[in-house]
Amino acid sequence: MREQIQKLRELTGAGVMECNKALKEAAGDFEKAIAVIHEMGLVKAGKKGERLTGAGLLESYVHNERVGVLLELRCETDFAARNPLFKELAHNLTMQIAAMNPEGVEDLLEQVYIKDESITVETLIKQAIAKIGENIRVERFCRYEI
Repeated sequence: MREQIQKLRELTGAGVMECNKALKEAAGDFEKAIAVIHEMGLVKAGKKGERLTGAGLLESYVHNERVGVLLELRCETDFAARNPLFKELAHNLTMQIAAMNPEGVEDLLEQVYIKDESITVETLIKQAIAKIGENIRVERFCRYEI
């Protein structure tokens, strides 16, 4: 059981107690436990959605010197803004914007994520919220193309 909890933690980023609870709820089925963790994470993400996002970062991306994106991604604290997972999310979002040219933030959130077509961008952000533990919000972005 201990090995399963550790493996589940590594795969999902969830805490020991959440992993233990998920494994018990899934009756020891590892794949079901992963699904339970994701469900719990999305519930937590929904609860965090009301919290203020006073920190964040600006991420830029230029593709083939022809498409440029500047993204303002917000979170609650500077600590989270320096988190490698947050920075990776920001980079992946700028690549999404460069590739898919969304009209605005709402359009971006509804798009299918280019690196994993089984989820939307909104789900990607909720997964990051579950892992990082803070509210994350796309404040705004601009995209230039020559």
